[in-house]
Amino acid sequence: MPKNKGKGGKNRKRGKNEADDEKRELVFKEDGQEYAQVLRMLGNGRCEAMCIDGSKRLCHIRGKMHKKVWIAAGDIILVGLRDYQDDKADVILKYMPDEARLLKAYGELPENTRLNEGIIDDEEEGGGDDYIEFEDEDIDKI
Repeated sequence: MPKNKGKGGKNRKRGKNEADDEKRELVFKEDGQEYAQVLRMLGNGRCEAMCIDGSKRLCHIRGKMHKKVWIAAGDIILVGLRDYQDDKADVILKYMPDEARLLKAYGELPENTRLNEGIIDDEEEGGGDDYIEFEDEDIDKI
């Protein structure tokens, strides 16, 4: 049987939950930064986000957040803009849902921003019915 050379197994690598539930100070944007909403995740530490200034950017999730903070479509994030590439940005921070609501209340986010749902609109795709209703006569014909 081989000797254990490491410091632990899979559970050690997962680490402890760093008590993210505790209140943290709300971070506002500075110059060179922008608020954005994630449109879709692309994999490989990247996502596509619609910035508040109206442009769609390819965002890179920084290494400090890579496997610790999970970002999904519809989340509000803070991105750092690049001087040399306008169509790319770096994810600096992910806002929790209550922090995003506070940003909207403070007027940092526009009023038409949808916070708690995904990006896909049911109204635009022809309704939200996922089932088919049959009449009794239709069943008898079958």
